[in-house]
Amino acid sequence: MQTTSNVLMVRPVNFCFNPETAANNLFQKEGFGENASVAAIKEFDDFVSLLRSKNVNVTVVQDTPEPHTPDSVFPNNWFSTHEDGALVLYPMFASNRRMERKPHVLESIATIFPVKRRVDLTIWEKKGLFLEGTGSMILDRDKRVVYACASPRTNETVLEKFCDEMDYSYFLFNSFDSSGNPVYHTNVMMCVGSRFVLSCLDSIRDISEREEFINLVEESDKELIEISLEQMDNFAGNMLELRSADGKALLIMSLRARRSLGKSQTDKLESYCEIVAPSLTAIENNGGGSARCMIAEIFR
Repeated sequence: MQTTSNVLMVRPVNFCFNPETAANNLFQKEGFGENASVAAIKEFDDFVSLLRSKNVNVTVVQDTPEPHTPDSVFPNNWFSTHEDGALVLYPMFASNRRMERKPHVLESIATIFPVKRRVDLTIWEKKGLFLEGTGSMILDRDKRVVYACASPRTNETVLEKFCDEMDYSYFLFNSFDSSGNPVYHTNVMMCVGSRFVLSCLDSIRDISEREEFINLVEESDKELIEISLEQMDNFAGNMLELRSADGKALLIMSLRARRSLGKSQTDKLESYCEIVAPSLTAIENNGGGSARCMIAEIFR
């Protein structure tokens, strides 16, 4: 099943701009740090309240001051859950992000997700090879296909290991922003829903790769919805489809992303889902991630 109504989110305690991740996350903007932690906590709490008002089951785990983990609000990068009971742990590029795998968070996951097996890919950190969960990989869970753009955070060797363990095939391609820099995470340039795929095709510069991408989407029988490079820069690719506990399709994106969309794009998306768009300005500017990055899906 592509979507779930159960999610886990980590409430930040010392959120701030992270220089370690800024090395290749060009969505981060230095200079917005004043009161960032206070603002991020409010944005987080408002986001959780909004999701719960839409009948999404949200488990909130409070981060701890020590060790300092400035990006803990983005838990989808270091773990994922799967319908077969697998809990997958991922190798992280930034050393201070590896500390997000705190015992109390893992214990909280175990209380809401019946772990039948653990797939631990963190050993690849010692070799300098990384795969940052559903940031690096966009999963078409129904078709068992992974979309992934190559970057310092998305290594093909580890990607292949994930696919072998989880019985997925994968399509690895190259994606670039408007300045020609590699896109650091696939989930800022595309999203896979139950009945659509949203993507910034202009970021896939190689024509053969772009054609292969389009063919793969067509084979999935899902509508392809395009966004521009400018919209990608405004986190319009960073969306996630969830469903409410009573089965209603919801499309989660930030208010900034929602405002960047044109009417025809919005009309298409709303034909499939209700759009849910919290304001996440401090988190987006300092963290370089948006609404999708804050949500770890729980499949049970």
